[in-house]
Amino acid sequence: MGIAALPWVLWRRLSGKRPVAAIRERLTGRVRVADCPKNHCRIWLHGVSVGEVQLIRPLVNELQNQAELRNQLIDCVVSSSTTTGLEVATKTHEQDHVFPCPLDVSWAIKQTLNRVRPDVLVLAELEIWPNLLRLAEECKIPVVVVNGRMSERSYQGYKRLGRIAAFMVQRISLVLSRSQEDSDRFTDLGAPRVETIGSLKFDGIHGDEHDSEIRQLRTITGIDRDDLVFIAGSTQEPEESLAVETFLQQQKVHPGLKLILVPRHVERTREIAAWLTLRLQQPDACHIPWYFRSRLTDQGSQLTQKSFILLVDVTGELAAWWGLATVAFVGGSLDGLRGGQNMLEPAAYGAAVCFGPYTKNFRTEVSELLGAEAAIVVHNGVELTEFVTQCLIDPVFSKKIGLCAKKLIEKNQGGTKLTASRILDFLPVI
Repeated sequence: MGIAALPWVLWRRLSGKRPVAAIRERLTGRVRVADCPKNHCRIWLHGVSVGEVQLIRPLVNELQNQAELRNQLIDCVVSSSTTTGLEVATKTHEQDHVFPCPLDVSWAIKQTLNRVRPDVLVLAELEIWPNLLRLAEECKIPVVVVNGRMSERSYQGYKRLGRIAAFMVQRISLVLSRSQEDSDRFTDLGAPRVETIGSLKFDGIHGDEHDSEIRQLRTITGIDRDDLVFIAGSTQEPEESLAVETFLQQQKVHPGLKLILVPRHVERTREIAAWLTLRLQQPDACHIPWYFRSRLTDQGSQLTQKSFILLVDVTGELAAWWGLATVAFVGGSLDGLRGGQNMLEPAAYGAAVCFGPYTKNFRTEVSELLGAEAAIVVHNGVELTEFVTQCLIDPVFSKKIGLCAKKLIEKNQGGTKLTASRILDFLPVI
């Protein structure tokens, strides 16, 4: 499996697309990671990219809290497979406790296991690979899948693999899934032990508008709590342009409206900036100013204009930006190619949330939100504009959606505690 991925790795590098993270370390397994302290048990947690790494953060905190109550000494290390995932991980964990996950080739996995020496391996969602699972089993390392997610498409793909799929999932010690539907699919594929815990994405989201990160963003932008702010986050092409067109139309009616664009991939900001510059020179744009987030200092607001567009060209801040939103559009959901991004973060802050119809990555969460009338599905740019328009002219409508969302988040929290308890049960007694 790992060998088969090498042409893809080379193509990514030569084509100018996002490079594969830390390719030398991932190919050789010679990762740099701190030694496990004496008398501690080591837990290796892996999240493939930003979303999974952010899922892991509250889990690590809960593991440490529960281990202390149990008088267990633990040391948690975190891996990721993407550059952005590694960047986010190093913001919340010590640098020598973060490393790139090896490619699924035997020599790289062996090297990494020899250096990390985990007592248990925790995989977020559906990041399962045959060599990793086989070698973990040979080393008698329990493997726990947390927030287990098995979409219909993934399920059918694994079913076609037959014995190979069974070989993989039978070597998972425990699957803690986000829904009964996911549990049934893991069980049917041969997973020996599956429990339905609920989505961990509801945890680690507190919706505190007074959080220090949010206060800092308000300081550098000059955005007050009463300002009208439209945020389009985790966007892919052409979602940025749809958000801009919606903003330009509504800005004429609401002169103080502000737009914050947070693309899913930061390397696209140069391309977006070039288009944005040309678009805002058109007569109907009224010369609205726009800014790069990276050029704002922490010394106070440099944005004195009543209305503006801010293009966020840094990683790891979206969760805090959602705390400024009046209306939120969650991207990766309009073209059917990606499967959506995390819509629970803006919901937790009480923003009026919308997203496209293609949200297979969050099917359970979306079902909960729509059932509670806590979000709206928009199918195109016209419906996006209609939703934003209604939210801006009818604050009661907007606030009702936000209040339903906040209540739903609070109702579904708690899965992280049970997940941490299950993981700690696998640790040896020292």
